[in-house]
Amino acid sequence: MGLKKSRLLFEKALRLMPGGVNSPVRAFKAVGGCPLFISKAKGSRIYDADGNEYIDYVLSWGPLILGHAHRAVVRALKAAVEKGTSFGAPTALEVELAQMVVRTYPSMEKVRMVNSGTEATMSAIRVARGFTKRDKVVKFEGCYHGHADGLLVKAGSGAATFGIPDSPGVPASYAQKTLTLPFNDSAAFKSLIEKEWKDIACVIVEPVVGNIGCVLPKPGFLEKLRSETKKYGIVLIFDEVMTGFRVAFGGAQAHYGIKPDMTCLGKVIGGGLPVGAYGGKKEIMSLVSPEGPVYQAGTLSGNPLAMTAGIETMKVLAKKDTYKKLEKTMQHLEEGLKDAAKKAAAKTRFYRAGTMFCTYFTAFDVIDYASAKTSDTVTFSQFFKGMLKRGINLAPSQFEAGFISLAHSRTDIDKTVDAAYATLKAIMRNG
Repeated sequence: MGLKKSRLLFEKALRLMPGGVNSPVRAFKAVGGCPLFISKAKGSRIYDADGNEYIDYVLSWGPLILGHAHRAVVRALKAAVEKGTSFGAPTALEVELAQMVVRTYPSMEKVRMVNSGTEATMSAIRVARGFTKRDKVVKFEGCYHGHADGLLVKAGSGAATFGIPDSPGVPASYAQKTLTLPFNDSAAFKSLIEKEWKDIACVIVEPVVGNIGCVLPKPGFLEKLRSETKKYGIVLIFDEVMTGFRVAFGGAQAHYGIKPDMTCLGKVIGGGLPVGAYGGKKEIMSLVSPEGPVYQAGTLSGNPLAMTAGIETMKVLAKKDTYKKLEKTMQHLEEGLKDAAKKAAAKTRFYRAGTMFCTYFTAFDVIDYASAKTSDTVTFSQFFKGMLKRGINLAPSQFEAGFISLAHSRTDIDKTVDAAYATLKAIMRNG
């Protein structure tokens, strides 16, 4: 598998962009080697600049649940482009997509379209602060909610710590408005809320943590978040930028039966184009400008291309048999990867929620950030490279989720499982 063109492109990119990329994980720092420069994609496959073909489980980090370049989405986008790319004015398309979102997520009585997940979470927190007239935010270790200043904080070693900036450029005074807790620790959460509730505006959480792989909530954990926040008048925000439509058609909140006060969406509702959304109860969303005093705006918010792709994607997702097909494919992959690890005598833990999944190279159960960090990242790097050589594209980090799509066939899954067994066997043999 030659990567001559990718290497040349990366060398050029390094002179022009920080790290040669426009988003850090793409640089392959966690696994080593040269990142793939992709030239095209179709269905379950991507093709790099050198013409190499891969079965793709990154899927643009989740949104391409229909697969790459889905025929209906592409056809609709071509027609939309002919009419104009952006107007900076309302369109029927944004009304149509908003109706689809509100119908699918009953907790979102009103919704505001934005351009990214970061915009959605940042805006939702601002509205929650305006609604409660409180300043502090509670988040959980390992949950990534975009790169807004107040959310880029390190997790402490105690049950709850004041935020410490996780990046230069973030004022310590601002980060200290963020309180961090271990995911799945209901007791620590209850203790913190009872102590600090008068100052806490909101609790924001990925209901399934997708940014340290795929960490599932323990039974009762999400329920505890809901009951305690309701008790003390704290806004509960579900960040479903990743889990929305991945865990279930109505997101993790539908799957687990929890109704948050606010929800953040992204990725899939734009069908692969830049998009995000936040919404919630009418009394909260009525505070958003121009209806209320909390300001938020965006020139490209609700642009016709993203709305078109989102509408076409949701039309397919809403079909009766879509999630049955996805579940069948995911079950086949789960069984195959678990069996491959067992046959190769590899110490792994496999988790999945709907159509997102992760294989951790650890002998311990993964329930939070600390247990996820017990994973052997060196072995994962070997696994990643071995799979890539065998034509399987996984996320280039142990701490990222993988995804399947409607385009993945049984043949794709069988080839992936065979590649996993061969790779794991070689790793174990070489010690």
